[in-house]
Amino acid sequence: MFVCICCTLSAQQSGKTFVHIEHADYQVYDEAYGKGVERLIGNVALRQDSTFFYSDSAHFNEKTRYFDGYGNVHIKVNDTTDIFSDKCKYSGDIKFAELFDNVILKDDSTVLKTNYLTYDREAHLATYPKRGTITRNDKKLVSRKGYYRDDIEVAYFRKDVVVTTPKCRMLTDTLEYRIKEEKIFFYGPTTIYYEDYVLVGNYGWYDAANDIAYLDRRATLSNQGYSITADTMFYDRKTEFAQAKSNVFIHDTVNKAILEGNYGEMWKNIGKTFVTDSARMRYYADKDTLFQHSDTLFFYINPQTNKAERILSYYNVRFYRRDIQGKCDSLNYLISDSTAKMRGNPMIWAENSQLRGDSINIVMANRAIDSVLLYPNGFIIQKDTIEGFNQIKGKTMTAYFKDNELDHVYDDGNAETVYWLREEDGSMIGINVSQSTAMDIEIEKNQIVRIKYFKKTTETLYPKEKIKEGAELLKGFEWREELRPTGPEDIYRKEVKVEENAGKTRRKGRRK
Repeated sequence: MFVCICCTLSAQQSGKTFVHIEHADYQVYDEAYGKGVERLIGNVALRQDSTFFYSDSAHFNEKTRYFDGYGNVHIKVNDTTDIFSDKCKYSGDIKFAELFDNVILKDDSTVLKTNYLTYDREAHLATYPKRGTITRNDKKLVSRKGYYRDDIEVAYFRKDVVVTTPKCRMLTDTLEYRIKEEKIFFYGPTTIYYEDYVLVGNYGWYDAANDIAYLDRRATLSNQGYSITADTMFYDRKTEFAQAKSNVFIHDTVNKAILEGNYGEMWKNIGKTFVTDSARMRYYADKDTLFQHSDTLFFYINPQTNKAERILSYYNVRFYRRDIQGKCDSLNYLISDSTAKMRGNPMIWAENSQLRGDSINIVMANRAIDSVLLYPNGFIIQKDTIEGFNQIKGKTMTAYFKDNELDHVYDDGNAETVYWLREEDGSMIGINVSQSTAMDIEIEKNQIVRIKYFKKTTETLYPKEKIKEGAELLKGFEWREELRPTGPEDIYRKEVKVEENAGKTRRKGRRK
């Protein structure tokens, strides 16, 4: 008794506990199986601490606390965790089990299947070094290597990881599955396949309960004709909402549009895309690419047809196309009817013409400018071929274009003109100054050739040398060539504001 008590105390102090035989139909001692080994046959039940080990037969060494179990092996770890296999090896000294063939670990509604598994009772850690599968309700996870902690219900997967759910399929290299939270974390290159979208990234998580994904370190969400790429991507599958942050690049190949910025959002269900923070758009559906920059930009498509319908731009809008350039504070481009509305100190340039008004409406036809409505306070300036400026001013003006050049202008309300009249050889005739209630002005080769006046009219032709100083410029004249975008990259340039102070001109602003 003294020896047994000492051995028991020694085992408890070292953290080792005995393995007890709870039941066996037969118990045979045979040196052929090894010194000190017992052969247990039929309905074998062993126990260490609160863990039970069941098998058809076993070879058991009580002294070393080691046994091999054969046939219908079942380890009952606790009330929720059970492990099954065809064969097992167990060391009671270190509380470590090896399980072979048809291995199944069940923990609540989580099931792990593999052909070889190790289980560390002290660490509550199950490990499979070869291919294994974990299923949890309607989710299935497969990998070449895996680890499972039954105490905290967390699984780790390595190499060729495949996750399948009713909503998506995921491929990755390293994954952590927090079962209670229904949350999956990715620690390597990852691809998530939805029915109609693919999400690719290098690090992030997936909330299986809410069908939400987050990926960063450069992520892309794409379908057959649309893609969003950014340093960080958040995607809510239920609401079809995507949020992109930092170095955002959106490409709509169906509508031939590219949107860029540092922050973007997409609502697929309503066909709305939003970009801000250095927003830029390249719209190449027309014969020439339109480059546009603004603080904020919205791009709308019809969710049923996927056809582009409208582009909205707000604050510091600047755009460039080879045949037309412009600036304003807000721009509403209705693609469906080829019209653009410019508000907030708008101004456009076409060839050598500058057009300005409190509001500007542009109508496109055959992918070229058809007409421009300037109201109120419309002002058109054309640089003369040699010197000076031809000018048209009025309350409401409609300018008609042909081959992207001014063809004629209808000026209604307080109409005024100044134009430099020349012979065919370019020699000066004089400067014509006229006022009328309304005018219809014909233009050829960027020169006013004919004016039709309506109602009250005054018209004077001045020799150049006799015209009063300043009379060759209409009130409100401003030739702002320095504001004109000169190329695709020049759309980022900030406007230089001119202020008058005590008779001196101050320029404010800087390049972005």
